[in-house]
Amino acid sequence: MPLRTAVIGVGHLGRQHARVHKTLTDEGLTRCEWVCDLNEEAALSIAAEREVDWTTDWRELIGRVDAVSLAVPTESHCEIACGLLESGIHVLVEKPIARTLEEADRMIKAADTVGAVLQIGHLERFNPAMVALRPHVRNPVYFEIHRVGEFTARSLDIDVVLDLMIHDLDIVQWLVGEDVQVTELHAVGIPILTNKVDAANARLEFSSGAVANITASRVGTEKIRKMRFFQPHDYVAVDYTTKRASISGLAPPTADGKWPGVQVRHLDVIDVEPLKAEIVSFIEAVQLRKPSPVSGNDGRNALKLALGVQARIKEHAARTRFEAVRLHSAG
Repeated sequence: MPLRTAVIGVGHLGRQHARVHKTLTDEGLTRCEWVCDLNEEAALSIAAEREVDWTTDWRELIGRVDAVSLAVPTESHCEIACGLLESGIHVLVEKPIARTLEEADRMIKAADTVGAVLQIGHLERFNPAMVALRPHVRNPVYFEIHRVGEFTARSLDIDVVLDLMIHDLDIVQWLVGEDVQVTELHAVGIPILTNKVDAANARLEFSSGAVANITASRVGTEKIRKMRFFQPHDYVAVDYTTKRASISGLAPPTADGKWPGVQVRHLDVIDVEPLKAEIVSFIEAVQLRKPSPVSGNDGRNALKLALGVQARIKEHAARTRFEAVRLHSAG
């Protein structure tokens, strides 16, 4: 029998989860039966649109569904996910996994205790450009990453580090190797339109020798989602927005021994919607009883890095405020 599924939280992103779950139902892969949101009007509207039942209390789903997409504010991730996981319901939770490492650990333990699947919504792993590139990555040395978005009123419960930069923190850690440790971390950030950090830059150095320079902003005038990195003999470029990836390196030597020049190889990309690929991978992990492709531990690792960036931003802000006061007093 197809899995019975539900979506909890039908705000901007949750509505997209509901759309994909309904598509999978139409394709016979699952049976999306419920949506849930504290906002009764929103729950009723999406339920009518997707032809499913609705509720404002996630607890009513226990015993009625097998797997859920959880797209509520981060502050509610731990409570709801643990309640579902402890009841044997599999959970795909949007990033970040939680507010704290302690909350993340509780969620991981709840899943492990009953053998439920806990998957974290680090969507860029499923971007077609990244899917095409991943088999070609070997010992990356230096990353330059920019993630800029126009300001919206969404996700203002968290800062830009947990909202946007965490995508790239996860990707970099995934590509350099999850066993590789961060040895140095520097970061700066500033609030611009909100009372939280809206723009930030982080520089990470890894025990492998890799270095990553990551910039994230949610107050830009255009949408930029680009990553470039060097690895032995290669220069790699990824554009998440256009879903393109290329690898540049020396062309084969010419017969006359002249400089061969640079050869750019554009990777073949299968254009699949990342969110659908992510949800399908979650459903397959549940149905086939295999590990999640983005586990709770993966989400915890990304959160740990993000919290480290936040800590360095606070330290830098404290130093610069102190320096400003000192200079003002000296003047």
